[in-house]
Amino acid sequence: MSAKPKLYYFDGRGKMESIRWLLAAAGVQFEEEFLETRDQYEKLLQGGSLLFQQVPMVEMDGMRMVQTRAILSYIAAKYNLYGKDLKERALIDMYVGGTDDLMGFILMFPFLSAEDKEKQRAIIVEKATSRYFPVYEKVLKDHGQDFLVGNNFSWADVHLLEAILMVEEKKSDVLSGFPQLQAFKARISNIPTIKKFLEPGSQRKPVPDDKYVETVRRVLRMYYDVKAN
Repeated sequence: MSAKPKLYYFDGRGKMESIRWLLAAAGVQFEEEFLETRDQYEKLLQGGSLLFQQVPMVEMDGMRMVQTRAILSYIAAKYNLYGKDLKERALIDMYVGGTDDLMGFILMFPFLSAEDKEKQRAIIVEKATSRYFPVYEKVLKDHGQDFLVGNNFSWADVHLLEAILMVEEKKSDVLSGFPQLQAFKARISNIPTIKKFLEPGSQRKPVPDDKYVETVRRVLRMYYDVKAN
C-alpha cells in the first residue's frame, strides 16, 4: 500500500468529498484512483476490498476501510480533530450528525430531473435555515468561542464549513440571517490547511456535472430515476 492514503471513488464529490475535506484539514496528502468503468468496480468487488460492496474505500495505515463514517472517525481521531474527551467527542458526533443529515438532502441533487431539482433546492434551503443553521448559530453565540467544541478546531468545524458552502451553492445569501455563522465561515476558511484546500488546483471537487452523473450511473448500473426528498 502507498505511504499516502489512497482514495477509491469517482472523480467527483459524493460521499468521498467529506473524507477529502478532513484529510486536507489535517494537512495530509493523499492519492486518488477514480472509478471510470464497471470493470474497475468489479475488480474491487472480486478482490474483496469492498466489505459491503460499495465505495468510498480508503487504503490507509495498512487497512482497507469502507463505510464513510468509520473512515471519517478514524481520520479525526488520528489527527487530533475529535475532541479531548468522551464528552467533546459526543458533541462532535452530534454536530457532525446534523450536518450529515443536511448534506443528505444535497447528495442526490445532481441525479434529479430538472423539475425535481427546483423542488429539492427549496427543500435544502428551508431545512438549512429552519432546522440546522439555527442550531449552530446558537451554539456559537452561547459559548462565544471560535469553534463548535472545546474552543479547538475539530472535525465538527470542517464538516459544518463544507455543509455551509454546499448550501450556498444553492442560495448564495443563505447565511444572511446568521451573523455567527458568517463569522465562523470566515474564520475556518482562513485556517491555512483549509485555505489551501479552497484554492484552485486543490483536490476539492467542483459541483457535480452531467459527466459525473453519467459515470456514476454507468459504473453502479443505476437504471432508475432518483426522486426528490
